[in-house]
Amino acid sequence: MERFFIRFCVGFTLIISYPCYAQSIQVGSVAEDFLRRGQLSGEVDSNISFTVRPIPALTISESILTGHDTISTAYWGGDKIRFGLLPVSIQQQYNSHHPYGWNDGLMMPAKGYQSMFSAGVFAKFYFLSIQIRPEFVYAANNSFQEVSTVGGPTDLPNRFGDKAYKKLAWGQSNIKLNLGPIAVGLSNENLWWGPGMRNSLLMSNTAPGFKHLSLNTAKPVAIGIGNIEAQIVAGKLEGSGFTAAGTPDDWRYLSAMVVSYNPKWVPGLFVGLTRSFQQYSKEERNFSDYFPLFQSFQKKNTKEDEVERDQLTSVFLRWMMAKSKAEVYFEYGLNDHSYNIRDFLLAPEHSRAYTIGFRKLVPLAKRDWDHLSISFELTHMEQSIDRTIREAGEWYTHGQVLHGYTNRGQALGAGIGPGGNFQSLNVSWYKGLKRIGIQIERYEHNGDLANSMGRGQWVDFVMGTGIDWTYKKFLLSGKLQGIESNNYQWNTGKGGTTELNVFNLNIQLGLTYRF
Repeated sequence: MERFFIRFCVGFTLIISYPCYAQSIQVGSVAEDFLRRGQLSGEVDSNISFTVRPIPALTISESILTGHDTISTAYWGGDKIRFGLLPVSIQQQYNSHHPYGWNDGLMMPAKGYQSMFSAGVFAKFYFLSIQIRPEFVYAANNSFQEVSTVGGPTDLPNRFGDKAYKKLAWGQSNIKLNLGPIAVGLSNENLWWGPGMRNSLLMSNTAPGFKHLSLNTAKPVAIGIGNIEAQIVAGKLEGSGFTAAGTPDDWRYLSAMVVSYNPKWVPGLFVGLTRSFQQYSKEERNFSDYFPLFQSFQKKNTKEDEVERDQLTSVFLRWMMAKSKAEVYFEYGLNDHSYNIRDFLLAPEHSRAYTIGFRKLVPLAKRDWDHLSISFELTHMEQSIDRTIREAGEWYTHGQVLHGYTNRGQALGAGIGPGGNFQSLNVSWYKGLKRIGIQIERYEHNGDLANSMGRGQWVDFVMGTGIDWTYKKFLLSGKLQGIESNNYQWNTGKGGTTELNVFNLNIQLGLTYRF
C-alpha cells in the first residue's frame, strides 16, 4: 500500500474539503483562503475580520461563491427549506521517517501512510440548519526512531500506541438556530481564532474538532461605532488514551471566547481578544465557574489555584489594506497571567508568545483573481530571557491541568506545540482557485525543553511545493515537502550524545468531488 501510494502521489498533498452554501466555510479550506485573498482584492466584504472562523457562508456574496464554484450547489428547495449534498473528500498523507505536520484536524502525528475520508448532507428548515459531515481516519502508525523520552505529563504523545490507528468522528457537523445576526447551536467543527494563517495561539484546526455549545455572531454586527464579531463556546476536551503515568483519566471542561472589533473610522482594521479556561470535569463548580470568561485578568482577583483551573489569553490585530492588496497581522498571548498590573508592567515578557505575519498580492492580469502572493509568518513560543528570573513553563503546559491545552493528544492552538519557534515564507501563483507555490520554513521544536535538558536545538529546515487544481467538479490538491531535521529529538549537547541528522519526506494528496 505504501509503495503504491508513494509512486502514485509524489509531489502532492490535500489541504481541503469544501463546504456548502448556507453552511460554514470550513477552517483551513481552499475556499477560505480564496475568500481571504478576495478581500485583499476588493471582491469580498471588507467588514469580515477572518479572525473568527469558521465563517458562515451567508456573510459572503452568493455571486462570488457560485461564480467561482467554491461552494457545492447540489441542493433542493429554496431559501427557507433546503436539502443538499456535501462534497466527498479523501485526504492522504505519508511521512517517511517520523511524524510531521499540523492543521489537519482528525489526522494524527504518525509515520507512514494515513488517510481521511469525509462526506455528508445538510438541511435547512426556516431558522434551523443541520450539517452532518462525519470523518474517518486510518493511519498505519508505523514505529519510528524515538531518541528522547523526556517531558512532562502533557498529553502530546510521540506515538499513539503500537498498532494501526482508526477513528470515526462527527467531524465538521453542527446543528444551529440562526436568529438573525446571532446563531446558537451544538457543533463538532474545528475553530480558528485570530489572524494567523499557519499558527494560532489559542484555537486552530491542529487537533480534532471537539463537541461544544456555541453562541456566535452569524455576520459582522453594526454597533454604531463599528462592527463586532464574537463567539463563546463551552466544550468537552478529551485525552488521547496514551497519556503519561500520573495524568488523570478525566475529560476537561473548556470555556472560551473570541471578540473582534472593526472601528468605523479605520476601514480594514480589526482588533480582538481571545480567552480560555479549562478544568477537569470532576472538580466541583458553581454557576460562575461555568462562565469564568468575564472575571479579572489579574491573579490576585481570581481563584485558579483553588479550583484547579488554567487559563490562556491573547490580543490580536489584523490590518487589511485593499488599495495595497496587502495585510499585516500579529497576535500576542500569555500562558501565565500577571499577579497585578504592576507585575505586568515590570515583566510583560513573562510567559508570552506571539505571531507576526503579512501577505501581499501582486496582480498579473486585469482581473485581480490572477496574481502572485508573497506571505511570511513568524511564531515564537519559547520563553524569553525572563525565565532566568521567573520560570513560566512551556506554553500549553500547566500545573493544574496536566493534560495541557490539548484535545485527543494534539494542541488546540499552534501546531508547533509548546516552546516551538517557526518561520515560513511562501510564494504562490493564483488564478481563482488554482494555485502553484513554493515555501521555505524553519521549525525549532520546543526550545524550552532543549534548554532544560542542556542539549542542542532540534531544528527542521523545510522546502516544499504545492498545488491546487480544479477540473470540472473535481479539486486536486497536493504538496511535497523535504524536511532536514538537525539534532533530531534534541540528540546533542552537554549529555555527551552525538548529533543525529535525518531526512523526512512528507507527501500529501487529496481529491474532492463537488456534486
